[in-house]
Amino acid sequence: MAADRYMNSLSGPRILVNNYDKELLENEAFVTDHIFSYIVAGFHEVWSGNHLYTFKAGDYRLFKRNQLTKSAKRAGQQGFKSIAVHIDQGTLKEMATSSRGAIHQIYIGKDIELLKPNGYLESYIDSLTPYLGATGKYNEEIIALKTKELTLILLQTNPLLRGALFDFNDPGKIDLIAFMNAHYRYNVGLDRMAFLSGRSLSTFKRDFKRAFNATAGRWLTQKRLEEAHYLIHQKGKTASEIYLDLGFEDLSHFSFAYKKAFGNAPSKKTD
Repeated sequence: MAADRYMNSLSGPRILVNNYDKELLENEAFVTDHIFSYIVAGFHEVWSGNHLYTFKAGDYRLFKRNQLTKSAKRAGQQGFKSIAVHIDQGTLKEMATSSRGAIHQIYIGKDIELLKPNGYLESYIDSLTPYLGATGKYNEEIIALKTKELTLILLQTNPLLRGALFDFNDPGKIDLIAFMNAHYRYNVGLDRMAFLSGRSLSTFKRDFKRAFNATAGRWLTQKRLEEAHYLIHQKGKTASEIYLDLGFEDLSHFSFAYKKAFGNAPSKKTD
């Protein structure tokens, strides 16, 4: 499958600190590996598909791999800060060779799980302090061990996560109409959308034409512009407020496409 390269974009486990002073930071991401994240300060709003999750300082989260997200990180009095651990597929496959990891279980939870605080997680976060941003001869080995430790803690405290962590399959073929209606706002390539819908790119294009009687590119532009028209004329939004959320790369491109579709600039109302 052409999108296989997205599955292996991380070479190994990583522990990262996200620290921002900006009042608001928005971004869009394709979650390649499972990510455990703890918010130290600030607030975090995350869209996965068409579902909104809201988090605050003190929250522990697990982002399931193979999903598209849009997020807004908002600074509190101490800015925004989070600690993230990327649980890579190599580590999980190594752990799955043991009898504990080999048990197959279907995951029925959410794409982003809010984890209940407990002593294991609190102690684990405290134990990461010496390794945040550290370098050294054995640092990579230490990070690998801390990633395995986290995985065992998650399995110990949330047994149902086993079905997500040890699922190494690519996304299965899903209903394309429902998927596109939930993800048309995401500014990602068709190859990623094809992968997440469980299709090769050629099959995706063929199925899309059959389902929507239009090419994916044309349908996405029309769908986004229709949503923009509604938000501007019914909700009083401005072009600068909505163009990024609707998957347009820049304001000028959005304004040009909007005027071409509706005959007027997005700042002007039609009769």
